Amino acid sequence: MRNTILSILIITTILCGVLVYFIPQTGTYILLSIAGILTLIGLRDSFQTKHSLLRAFPLVARLRWFFEEERDKIQQYFIEDNLNGTPINREKRSVVYQRAKLEKDTIPFGTQHNVYKKGYEFVKHSLFPKNHHYVKGERVIFGSDKCRQKYDSSIINISAMSFGSLSENAVKALNQGAKMGNFAHNTGEGGISPHHLHGGDLIFQVGTGYFGAGISDANGKRIFDDEAFQQNATRPEVKMIEIKFSQGAKPGHGGILPAKKNTPEIAKIRGVAPHVQVDSPPGHDAFSDYTEMIAFIERVRNLSEGKPVGIKFCVGNNEEIETMIKAFADANNYPDFISVDGGEGGTGAAPLEFTNYIGTPLLEGLVFVNKLLVKYRLKNQIKIIASGKAVDAFDVVKLMALGADAVGMARSFMLSLGCIQARECNLDTCPVGVATQDEDLVKALVVEKKNIRVKNYHDKTIQSVKEMVAAMGLDSIANVKANQVFRRRKDEEVVSLEKVYF
Repeated sequence: MRNTILSILIITTILCGVLVYFIPQTGTYILLSIAGILTLIGLRDSFQTKHSLLRAFPLVARLRWFFEEERDKIQQYFIEDNLNGTPINREKRSVVYQRAKLEKDTIPFGTQHNVYKKGYEFVKHSLFPKNHHYVKGERVIFGSDKCRQKYDSSIINISAMSFGSLSENAVKALNQGAKMGNFAHNTGEGGISPHHLHGGDLIFQVGTGYFGAGISDANGKRIFDDEAFQQNATRPEVKMIEIKFSQGAKPGHGGILPAKKNTPEIAKIRGVAPHVQVDSPPGHDAFSDYTEMIAFIERVRNLSEGKPVGIKFCVGNNEEIETMIKAFADANNYPDFISVDGGEGGTGAAPLEFTNYIGTPLLEGLVFVNKLLVKYRLKNQIKIIASGKAVDAFDVVKLMALGADAVGMARSFMLSLGCIQARECNLDTCPVGVATQDEDLVKALVVEKKNIRVKNYHDKTIQSVKEMVAAMGLDSIANVKANQVFRRRKDEEVVSLEKVYF
């Protein structure tokens, strides 16, 4: 039975050969060619020794590879419902698309969420709601008393995604959208490319590879360089500097740029050889303890002519984080903001173990950092940016309630560009031109159409946040507190997030 298909093909090929002999027409030649090619493939499968399944089931076993290759697409289109898809479910993906395109984003016939299920979260509305047009708090000032050039920022900004990870058209559309909507665009650790310079405000990220902020020494090692950093940091588009310690996708690992994505243009911007995989070091070479870290933050702030300087990390060892915050307080010298990334990961490609099992999830990490800043009396100096799969207004409200001053979004803005969650970001085969360097695929993303969608998504989400806050009876987003957001902890128990986390 295992060789039935192959046997049929062999017989068919012989019969087609006979048919060609007696009826030498185009159609019979085509039939012979098809049957012959399939027969040769089947024979090759039966005699090869590399794949056991293919050897046992020649030709037929190839269907397994096809379905494995298309498994994510089949699951997304035919199996998952509106709520069970991951990493971002269909309901949330849809609201991004709808708001980006200014389409109807209301839903009929009630919620599909099980409101009695453990983990369900919600806010309580007021009998005396406010007019959302008058709700304030959609912007926040970054800059401690150590900062000379404070930055008036939106509470929602584009989180770190490098040129290299994203295509040039994606970067252009994001930056132009940020300019239109008056919000910020984080460069990611890949440095500032010409595609970032379309008028949008930039958060210049300095990673462990010091791309755009360093040089290669005689051994090819990347080191921080004052001149290289200052050249980019003092650009008028750059409003803040972010020193990345780690990211949620792979904390303690360092960034990964696959060789297929490392084009000559990207290699030149990063100061590395093209067409090779570029792995950023897991840690910084410019400092090795808290005292040196504080000195480096001050050095970076001075080189940038007093712009806000922050640090980004996924919360790991709690004692280390507390020792760092205490060191800031004792030295009376600190960053202007802390970006807290969630261990649930983000746009960056990473080893499975790092994505799934390393790093504190965002909510616990955010609460922990917020508590430390309050404990060491630094909350009024150091702002917190929370980053970790925020998509809609409720996500933003919840993060603000737990201590965030602003929210960084990456995957959400990718979706606003047309990302379909194909999960091929690390393969250079993104079908919609967002996360690829394939020139033909990049052309599919039309900057002049997508930039306005980036702006629309940002603006509509801000509006939705204000509407939700107004329904809660508040007149400012900044007034949202943890005791106003609730979670079902058991079948018959609902508690506020204040009771859960504080």
